[in-house]
Amino acid sequence: MENMEIYNRFREAPQEALKQIGAGRLKGFTDINPMWRIKKLTEEFGPCGFGWSTTIERMWLEPGAGGAVAAFVQISLRVKRGGEWSEAIPGIGGASFVSVERQGPYTSDEAFKMAYTDAISVASKSLGMAADVYYAKDRTKYDQPPQEQPAPQPPFPPQEDETLQLALQEINAAQAVQTLAGIYNNYPMLQADPRFMSALSNKKKQFIP
Repeated sequence: MENMEIYNRFREAPQEALKQIGAGRLKGFTDINPMWRIKKLTEEFGPCGFGWSTTIERMWLEPGAGGAVAAFVQISLRVKRGGEWSEAIPGIGGASFVSVERQGPYTSDEAFKMAYTDAISVASKSLGMAADVYYAKDRTKYDQPPQEQPAPQPPFPPQEDETLQLALQEINAAQAVQTLAGIYNNYPMLQADPRFMSALSNKKKQFIP
């Protein structure tokens, strides 16, 4: 099996699986239908439990600002290839458990379910799932015909890197050092980015003076 074989089959999400987020802190970002991920994993590896599986390693709550509470789920995703199971592919997902609204606090009875679904999406990113949504530049570099080179741009064009913006939002929402460690592990492509590392460092200082 070639290194990029699965990645290239997973990288493109169809338009019907994509939805633009029109409000809230994530306005302008793209939401990916979670059932599309389940379908792709099943098409590639077989039914859940036979060709791919998840193990819930940990479920926990973290207090947030103003009485808010977030729910987190850590999973290990494993896939079967050539009759052999893979090593664990980690993923940590989160969702709001108690949100502070105008009428008062609201408790979600689906927080852990949503966090679990989010954890699957994080783990499957490592296989290339919907990679073009998170890393659009990769498609331009490899799939487009050669074009005239544009004028040099600043090394980090503002608001252009969607992956970085998403990571920074997760850092800002983190309520514990352990959460920061999970964010760091979930974004290996940003670990050489000084903006990402600086944000982690500054947030960590809030927990460890």
